Amino acid sequence: MRLTKPALMAYHPLISDSHDLPGDILDKIGNTDIARPQGIQFFGLGDLLTLPQNFGNIFLGETFSSYISVHNDSTVTCKDIMLKVDLQTSSQRLMLSGASNQPVTELFPEQSIDDVIHHEVKELGTHILVCAVSYTTNLGEKLAFRKFFKFQVLKPLDVKTKFYNAESDEVYLEAQIQNITPTPIYMEHVTLDPSQQYDAKQLNTIDGKESSDLVFGRVNYLNPMDTRQYLYCLIPKQELLKESKVLKGVTNIGKLDIVWKTNMGERGRLQTSQLQRVAPGYGDIRVTLEEVPDTVLLESTLNIVCRITNCCERTMDLTLVLQNNQSSGLLWSGISGRQLGKLPQNEFLDLNLTMIATKSGLQTICGLRLTDNFLKRTYEHDELAQIFVYNDSNS
Repeated sequence: MRLTKPALMAYHPLISDSHDLPGDILDKIGNTDIARPQGIQFFGLGDLLTLPQNFGNIFLGETFSSYISVHNDSTVTCKDIMLKVDLQTSSQRLMLSGASNQPVTELFPEQSIDDVIHHEVKELGTHILVCAVSYTTNLGEKLAFRKFFKFQVLKPLDVKTKFYNAESDEVYLEAQIQNITPTPIYMEHVTLDPSQQYDAKQLNTIDGKESSDLVFGRVNYLNPMDTRQYLYCLIPKQELLKESKVLKGVTNIGKLDIVWKTNMGERGRLQTSQLQRVAPGYGDIRVTLEEVPDTVLLESTLNIVCRITNCCERTMDLTLVLQNNQSSGLLWSGISGRQLGKLPQNEFLDLNLTMIATKSGLQTICGLRLTDNFLKRTYEHDELAQIFVYNDSNS
């Protein structure tokens, strides 16, 4: 039989008024019910524990435990008894017990051979527990028989992932986890094991600190069919960026490791396959702002550091053109038409640029143009960043 944790005994109180036909009879019956909880009237669960009455549900990631007993029902002694237990799935057959055990020399009448097996379920679908017993009778005849126990492994959680690419090389991963079991589960932890290319930072605790105070509240239960979002920030390692300069193609992000407990403390664990993310295409030239202020005073200058990366497979000869738009609240201050020289493939160049804030409010940095002198092609870069321009009346 399957070994599972017991459950709390259900209590079903029958409530009636003393003026009704049953009078106080139902109250007296309820007070003598052994399932009635002490000190909590009309509560649906009692103080006693009950053993499972059926096989129950088995979910992926949980540990399947089973008690196996071979009992001698005859009146004679059996010899050389061998018990083997296998678990057969749709893709493989696993030996759980009996591989290295020596045969039991004798089994007397009314005695039994007992064994307990444990197996962490890692596949969905139909599982068959195969118990094979071989023995020798008192007459020297060798006999054998097998028993089959079939059960289904269900999916406990539905996991969906979304990727958000920032202006920098940072990647934000949103993991949506839904409880599709019929009972609440306690989420012990959900962690992201990043690949060798990234460092991961979880954003699910209060104030962004590595503490036990989650943003979901102090009661860390996930009710049936409820969904919870977990957020992580992945930062490419600097040594890899120095080698490749530009992240291209499909890259492995890492794996999600999910550990939960049922309402009676049974533990379950799931680990996803490698999450893959397609790096965004930047065209021939990528322009990012490495240093830029959040706010600036009206009619004052601000300095920014602009990084230009050659993403194409050839060397480019670039010219920088700065165009001012009168409707914009940020105007370029500097030399336009400057020759930047040759920029090799996958290399970058940092430029120190200056702007003047002419209008208050949330203003956008735009008007940066790069011309490739080889192909006479101009690349326009607008909406690079936004800066809040404020007016200090005291000054």
